Amino acid sequence: MKKLLLTASVVFFMFSCQKDENVASDIQQDATPSASITHKSCASQEVLERQIKENPALASKMAEIERFTQNAISTGRIVNGKIEIPVVFNVLYRTTTENVSLARLQSQIDVLNKDFNALNSDYNTANNPYSSVRANVGITFVLDQVIRKSTTKTSWGTNDAMKKTASGGLAPTSPTTKLNFWVCTIGGGILGYAQFPGGSSTTDGVVCDGKYTGVTSSTSSSYPFNLGRTATHEVGHWMNLRHIWGDATCGSDLVSDTPVHNAANGGVPAVGHRSTCSGAPLEMYMNYMDYTDDRGMYMFSLGQKTRANAVFAVGGSRASFRL
Repeated sequence: MKKLLLTASVVFFMFSCQKDENVASDIQQDATPSASITHKSCASQEVLERQIKENPALASKMAEIERFTQNAISTGRIVNGKIEIPVVFNVLYRTTTENVSLARLQSQIDVLNKDFNALNSDYNTANNPYSSVRANVGITFVLDQVIRKSTTKTSWGTNDAMKKTASGGLAPTSPTTKLNFWVCTIGGGILGYAQFPGGSSTTDGVVCDGKYTGVTSSTSSSYPFNLGRTATHEVGHWMNLRHIWGDATCGSDLVSDTPVHNAANGGVPAVGHRSTCSGAPLEMYMNYMDYTDDRGMYMFSLGQKTRANAVFAVGGSRASFRL
């Protein structure tokens, strides 16, 4: 288990540090989407780094959010009761296949409600070495609205073009009280990305490639990311959860009860899979914030629950969702 030794200066440095080699510079705005993706790829960290480069003040704002989060965790000032989040789906499609059906969008809402409330059928998977820290995050989602727009674009990239009417996208609807969820072809091998708390409301929300939105069959081209858990992962980012490996070799995800990982996991690791970091801890590859295949991820930790709830606390960066 990790111990969090956070100071304001460390937090500020974390958000100010740029890892240029990790920025997804190879993602072209109109890159041809691959026919099949076999390894999960989320661009949330890269998008955060881009946004900080474009607006250096964001680093200070996020450092303040981190200080608030740690204080909320330490003092117990988290949400009482259950938060219900309205979801607006913004569907951008070029073909009939890309115009994701209402039934599949509802299936995505259903997955989010199961995964964030410990109601998923695989929650009690046997031989989970971290069953003692499994969490019911206790946040629910409701389908509020579906907005559709036909487009000629073959892919949208990760520069938030899908969120701007000037670039042919759809602007967010009431982003301070509704979770905007863009469904489109991203391209570049990216399944999805999210905006962390602290960014501009004009681009706030999550983006998922339509191919990996909602539940599809195990024989579909979406497999092994066909169970709607790309959205679970991205909504986790939207609630201020980091990749479990901390986007660095043996890095920190700022959560005390998740083990140190040396890198992202792919596929479905065997039970007992260990990190190469100091002490060779058992990895929590079944955590939604790893890159494990959909069928192999099935839990948040108690520490992640506390961290996510902190953004909805009074004075928190997403406190407006309490209304």
